[in-house]
Amino acid sequence: MTDYIAVAEQYARDVISGEIPAGKYIKLACQRHLDDLAWQDDAGFAYRFDAKAANKVCTFIELMPHTKGKWAAKKQTLKLEPWQVFFVVCAFGWLRRKDNTRRFRKVLLLVPRKNGKSALAAAIGLYMLVADGEHGAEVYSGATSEKQAWEVFRPARLMALKRPDMCSHYGLSVNASNLHILSNESRFEPLIGKPGDGSSPSCAIVDEYHEHDTDAMYSTMETGMGAREQPLMLAITTAGDNIAGPCYAMQGEAQAMLEGSRQDDETFALIYGVDEDDDWTDPAVLRKANPNFGVSVGEDFLLARQKEAMGSPRKAGQFKTKHLNVWVQARDAYFNVLRYQQAGSPDLTLDSFAGQEAIIGVDLAEKRDLTAVEILFRHEGGFARFGRYYAPEETVELPENEHFRLWRDKGVLIQTDGAVTDDREIEADILEWCGKFDVREVAFDPLHSRQMAVQLMEQGVACIDFANRPTLMNEPMRKMDALIADGKLFHDGEPAFAWMLSNVVNRSRAGDVHSPAKERAANKIDGPVAAMMALGRWLLDEEKGAGMDDYFAALMEAE
Repeated sequence: MTDYIAVAEQYARDVISGEIPAGKYIKLACQRHLDDLAWQDDAGFAYRFDAKAANKVCTFIELMPHTKGKWAAKKQTLKLEPWQVFFVVCAFGWLRRKDNTRRFRKVLLLVPRKNGKSALAAAIGLYMLVADGEHGAEVYSGATSEKQAWEVFRPARLMALKRPDMCSHYGLSVNASNLHILSNESRFEPLIGKPGDGSSPSCAIVDEYHEHDTDAMYSTMETGMGAREQPLMLAITTAGDNIAGPCYAMQGEAQAMLEGSRQDDETFALIYGVDEDDDWTDPAVLRKANPNFGVSVGEDFLLARQKEAMGSPRKAGQFKTKHLNVWVQARDAYFNVLRYQQAGSPDLTLDSFAGQEAIIGVDLAEKRDLTAVEILFRHEGGFARFGRYYAPEETVELPENEHFRLWRDKGVLIQTDGAVTDDREIEADILEWCGKFDVREVAFDPLHSRQMAVQLMEQGVACIDFANRPTLMNEPMRKMDALIADGKLFHDGEPAFAWMLSNVVNRSRAGDVHSPAKERAANKIDGPVAAMMALGRWLLDEEKGAGMDDYFAALMEAE
């Protein structure tokens, strides 16, 4: 019988010694495990390692059959590689001293494609269904699409079909779209979207989490676990291009935990990939990022993809994301959202700018859509921006607007009653800002805002037309890009603006004129547009330079 505990410990030591090539966060995860093993004899340490619990899961997984490829043809069962043994041993072997339940309730596996994560997750899901001792277990394979949800459930179902002895032992029925134990009503099924009311997941496997625009599914499943003694949230994914999304944020939190700057004793994370200073064109990084190198993902395959990527910028982004686990922006995204996020600080507050000169930009949408109000101050050689966003209740509650509801719950978005936005609330907030700050002027896109502008001017507010057209947006858009690149667009870290910023593409294809646009209606960009309007008015203070004459002429004409 395999000594899984020894295999896991040897893997950790080989990673730390450099015998096994690995990135920074794999080394930190290995060191964490070894440190915890050394500390578990300390009376003040809240956890203990249980070899029996870890061995049980590893043994179960290796009894599951392969479901595709050459190993399935030979009717072989899964063989855990050392890195997979380490993953399972850590996730299931650590227990709480006070009640002997599992320590880790959240488990993150970030690994490039073709490294066997779906088969591993399927086997773990089966274990959680039949062998974890949870009466009435509910196991879900969740994703944003039916196809993706089945990527974990399908191999789990096939494994069960190939093990009739297991099904007989546990009373497991294999149905077309679920696995079911009649004696205790346990079930395992794919899930698209959120679980229904009354669901109480004991295990939730969120596949390809990078494809999720919001954390709605994840958070709903997590909150539904409250009645379970030792639930497991398992997120398995590659990197992606939505660095304003929940998966990127989760990875950042896990990295902070591994680095020691964030306390989180209930999360376990293995994050495979390359380090920042690695040369992605170096063949040596392939083994570092892909733990199943030479097993389920071949050297020749990866070398061929790497060579293709070196000759094509489009393929380079795909290669980095899918095979090196490097986060990249959307192919046509205009702004560097990662650089923008790095300039955020929760210590930067709107109240700290009381009395200071400001310019407000307003992108007033149609009555049922999102409206953005942005206020910009000069700050530390650049600008500080703050936003308020508005949408009517009926729009916020649409199924596709989960992110709106999350922003509302965090106080970022203001929900107005009814089916259309109540402009009186927006007007009242602008007047509040005008009383609190030295607001030089409010810039409006005249398309939907004539009435509000007139009402504000009647109360002494200077209002300026600023249409969203290339002649006016070119310079503000370029300036915002430069500020972001230089780390000079400061903000408080609220998530809505970053998401909208990631949706901005360049509308204009004529010459060297830049103008903000979006690829589809759902990709809102109202916040950045409003900020560009305010920034455009601030540019009037700067000395005219090369290429600015047409811009100023257009501004004067607009006024």
